[in-house]
Amino acid sequence: MSSYAAVPAKAGAVDWAKDSALGWIISALVVALLIYYFVGVDQGAYSLFGSDMHIHEFVHDSRHFLGFPCH
Repeated sequence: MSSYAAVPAKAGAVDWAKDSALGWIISALVVALLIYYFVGVDQGAYSLFGSDMHIHEFVHDSRHFLGFPCH
């Protein structure tokens, strides 16, 4: 049988996998919130695009799915 010697952990080691995952999660959250804002802002409580209905019609079904009133 063989035995393995235990390698002591280095003090102050940084787990880069956790830090990288946190960055991806925060980035994905920011992108998701920007998309949610873009879908919800047009023809909702106010409109960024004036009387142009192209964006409204493009995301029309998404607005209903997310619970935004649009009519």
